[in-house]
Amino acid sequence: MQLPSVWQEGLTLYYDQLLRQQAAAAFRKNALPATASDWDAEALRAKIWAQLGCRVDHTLPLDVQITGEIRCPGYRIEKICYQSRKDFYVTGNLYIPDGEGPFPAVLNMHGHWQQGRLAARVQQRGHLLALSGYVCLCVDAFGSGERCSVHGEFEYHGHTLGGNLLQFGESLMGAQIVDNMRGIDLLCSLPYVDAQRIGATGASGGGNQTMWVAAMDTRIKAAVPVVSVGSFESYVMCANCICELLPNGLTFTEEGGILALVAPRALMPCNGMLDSNPAFAPAQMLRSLAEARKVYRALDAADQLSCFIFNQPHGYWPEVQEAMLGWFNLHLKGLGLGKPVTSLPEYQTLPEEDLMVFPKGQRPAKVCTIPEYCRRRQAEVAPTRRFSRERLSALLHLSPLYSPSLQELPAAGCWRRFTLSAADGTLLPLLLRPPQPGKGWVLLSAPNGKQELEGSKVLGAASESGLGLAILDVFACGENDLKNRPGTENRNYARALLWLGQVQQGKWVENYRLAEWAVQQLYPEAAIAAGGYRDTAVTALLFAALQDKPTDLYLEQAPQSLSYSPEKTKLFTLAYLIPGILGCADIPELLSAAGGTTVNLDPVP
Repeated sequence: MQLPSVWQEGLTLYYDQLLRQQAAAAFRKNALPATASDWDAEALRAKIWAQLGCRVDHTLPLDVQITGEIRCPGYRIEKICYQSRKDFYVTGNLYIPDGEGPFPAVLNMHGHWQQGRLAARVQQRGHLLALSGYVCLCVDAFGSGERCSVHGEFEYHGHTLGGNLLQFGESLMGAQIVDNMRGIDLLCSLPYVDAQRIGATGASGGGNQTMWVAAMDTRIKAAVPVVSVGSFESYVMCANCICELLPNGLTFTEEGGILALVAPRALMPCNGMLDSNPAFAPAQMLRSLAEARKVYRALDAADQLSCFIFNQPHGYWPEVQEAMLGWFNLHLKGLGLGKPVTSLPEYQTLPEEDLMVFPKGQRPAKVCTIPEYCRRRQAEVAPTRRFSRERLSALLHLSPLYSPSLQELPAAGCWRRFTLSAADGTLLPLLLRPPQPGKGWVLLSAPNGKQELEGSKVLGAASESGLGLAILDVFACGENDLKNRPGTENRNYARALLWLGQVQQGKWVENYRLAEWAVQQLYPEAAIAAGGYRDTAVTALLFAALQDKPTDLYLEQAPQSLSYSPEKTKLFTLAYLIPGILGCADIPELLSAAGGTTVNLDPVP
């Protein structure tokens, strides 16, 4: 079935601009105080922990296991794993200088490399720091390196894989912060480490973790985040990883606030002038640094805050390594003036397999993967799950309809065409094809626009049933954003909304309610069913579950559960994720709450 466009010209970046405007307003609302008496670091940390969805337990035994050692000229490398949370182990390498110590130590965090700490460019810093007299701990981020789904088959830990943690009210960022704080516990426990001289560094995603761990753990005395500091405003609608997401973050803070949490300790962000990601442009870093400087000055620690801008693309280049060593030499060794060192020691990186804690395919079950962790959590929350419409509405961050209006446009064959709008800026293109006598209506949409419904089973089934068809392009899809490409912009929109205290599924449910209102204006007595395809099949389920009357459903490729499955990781976008949903409802509870008849075509395990 061919579906006509509603508008002569579709929207381009309309919702992108709306979200950027909200982020710009949040940056200004979250300005920091300029006096020590008005700065409450612990209150801010408490808010952050609440959004991260997890906690660190420093009393839990580390249960360190050393599986091997590699001797190098001037230092050695130990292959280790340690317990971060109960029955939840982290793989890593310890680079240890020759000699008795005690040495200063640095936690070195990797960015978005599927090989995690094993990648040569991450190794580099371990070799370099050990040869410079620092113990260096490098660990695999959750889902990366040896913590991938299948041991030795490296994968990207972000997108929907890491996003699945949100369904339990947890976050990939929080999991990494806890792992890294436990890494600091490990460093402080070593007899050859001076626990009063701990530093942290990393690039890209590792630089992001450097900032967060330094903000949340005051044992870090000096931090060097590289190609990672910008502003939360600049993250909105940029291609940042889900591991860099603080849900609802812009509702109570900005990146300057996180940098300020490091005060009065030493902090030096490093940004590249040629970085291709505008979120990490030096100008964005300087905006956040200007905010943080207020707190540093208020705490009489302005000399502990600096930055380094270099004329290179995204990366931890040799000149950045020199700057990092100079900064650590001053703040962890009391040597020099904090300026870049003039030369770097020579070293050889090692084959990735040589640094692995376990031989390929022989990782023990205690090193938990993201899929296994989600299975564990699903088993834990299922018995205590309690559905209520009030709780579901709160999780979706739903708002009431604001002054809805309906504007009819010239028809296209059998299709009536409308523009739906609301006072909050919502614009929706809507197609209506009247039902056969005595039949009701069905609301239908698809995550990549109405054209994705052409030839779909769900549209065919609804049409053959004689129902009236109300087909809409939901928020930022189809005619609502002509630059929204499958699997790309939905990711950016979903993540941006989460920063702003909203949920994409919530926006889409509001769109279904607006379409329902429009149908009711034209056909007041009509029964209205809900339908959708893949991500919007979830929307239809949510819409129906929130109705106060039984609502029929027409679904295609709807998930059988909102918890992890490899099939959903491949087929669905971040738009289907709802933080905390599995404490309230899974698909069976939503179907039960909908209470109507369900046509469920090709469900996804």
